[in-house]
Amino acid sequence: MSRHHSILVTLALVAASLALLPTPSSASTTGPTVDGPITSGNGVFFVGSTLFDLATVGYRQDEFFLSGTATSYSSSKALSQKGRWTVKPAARAPFKTRVVVYRPIDPKKFNGTVVVEWLNVTGGIDAGAVWLSGHDELIREGAVYVGVTAQQAGIAGAPNSIGATAGLAGGLKATDPVRYGSLDHPGDSFSYDIFTQAGEAVRRSSSTLLSGLKPKTVLAIGESQSAIRLTTYLNAVTPSTRVYDGYLIYSRGGGAAPLAQAPQQQITPPTPTFIRTDLREPVLIFTTEADLMVLGYLSARQPDTDRLRNWEVAGTAHDDTYGLVISRSDTGTSEADIAAFQSMLSPPASAIPGILDCAVPVNAGSHTYELRAAVAALERWTRAGSAPPHSPRLAVSQQQAGTFQLDANGNARGGIRRPQVDAPIAKLSGVGQPAETGGLCRAFGTTVPLDGSQLAALYPTHDAFVTAWSKAVDREVRAGFLLRPDATRLKAAAAQSTIPG
Repeated sequence: MSRHHSILVTLALVAASLALLPTPSSASTTGPTVDGPITSGNGVFFVGSTLFDLATVGYRQDEFFLSGTATSYSSSKALSQKGRWTVKPAARAPFKTRVVVYRPIDPKKFNGTVVVEWLNVTGGIDAGAVWLSGHDELIREGAVYVGVTAQQAGIAGAPNSIGATAGLAGGLKATDPVRYGSLDHPGDSFSYDIFTQAGEAVRRSSSTLLSGLKPKTVLAIGESQSAIRLTTYLNAVTPSTRVYDGYLIYSRGGGAAPLAQAPQQQITPPTPTFIRTDLREPVLIFTTEADLMVLGYLSARQPDTDRLRNWEVAGTAHDDTYGLVISRSDTGTSEADIAAFQSMLSPPASAIPGILDCAVPVNAGSHTYELRAAVAALERWTRAGSAPPHSPRLAVSQQQAGTFQLDANGNARGGIRRPQVDAPIAKLSGVGQPAETGGLCRAFGTTVPLDGSQLAALYPTHDAFVTAWSKAVDREVRAGFLLRPDATRLKAAAAQSTIPG
């Protein structure tokens, strides 16, 4: 892959950072037409994804086009904060979009789960943030991943986005007119029904879209901007569709996306918006420190219910050194875990040197391990009815608004406890970038490595550190927030270090 393409990938990653099977139905009357695999043009252009050859991990990549008629929604009443909205079909319009499918080459390795990601278009180009942060778990379990271009910007681009600064203002259509020139999106008011129809295509057209694989569980997942779109989808569309078995809402903010927008009449939810509590499908919300304080999710916090869990993870940011850099080449080997560990000692300040430079080093907390556990927990919940554990809430200061209560080492109290904060080698935070930094850097948090004297005071010897780290790893496994394969890898990463010296 060229250096230019690699930079574009990184830009997309940065931009992305800001559940008995039901009978499917939707506002569509016949479901979408599925065409493909598509082979024309220059090949699949999926900027925000991993860079390694999927064949090296036993997977392959295909691309399909979905077309049909999509429906937008309206509401005769103002949308309420509690999320129990009653909507009705409004306008109808033709559409043609694309989906990218990652699946095991050997069909016997398919575990029956399909993860459908609402691709993130914050940067004006598609980015698979969930695939990047969670692909290790999906691959080792044999799940199929489907990335859906649900929004207009993925096809047509966005003039004022990061993608535009990289020469991708025209999105897919301008990038490869031969391959993508026939794509057509009527606008984001129709994105919710398009996402429903993508789920229907997974279920109804498995002989085409999944190359004969038969799904048992279909999960909807979205990160950041896409999590905000899925918040609206849950409140407005899910009660009448029954297409997805469960939902992972990864790093949402305090509000929800418009139900309808120009050229339709704008229908905007209030802020904060809560997720309705009468859903039959399970919903797992995954929350970092930055989501609470920078994106404003603190105002939308709500109690757990029988069908809703909120995991709040200490020492984390909206994106970090793993998601921004390491994930792209992580094929499930120890090198990625060692690199993630070492980044806590030498955290970078630049996500893209010379292009996106932050004022101070970004978060190196690598929340990928807890996200993998969240994906696995949601799958168990939808298949077996075994609900995930309740997460403690991160402790917020009552004296100083918008700040966390900190422990003696400067890490946030409460939340899901991880070795990165309970056997610390750095102060890890979802906040702390100087106010003048602004933009994307504010969501990337900060890292301050502990100095030699601090490490020596905590861990007189290397064995003392490894013991403390391993005990913290084991506690997190017992609590249900860390998977055993990742526990083994985290222990190995600590063992190879030279902490405290």
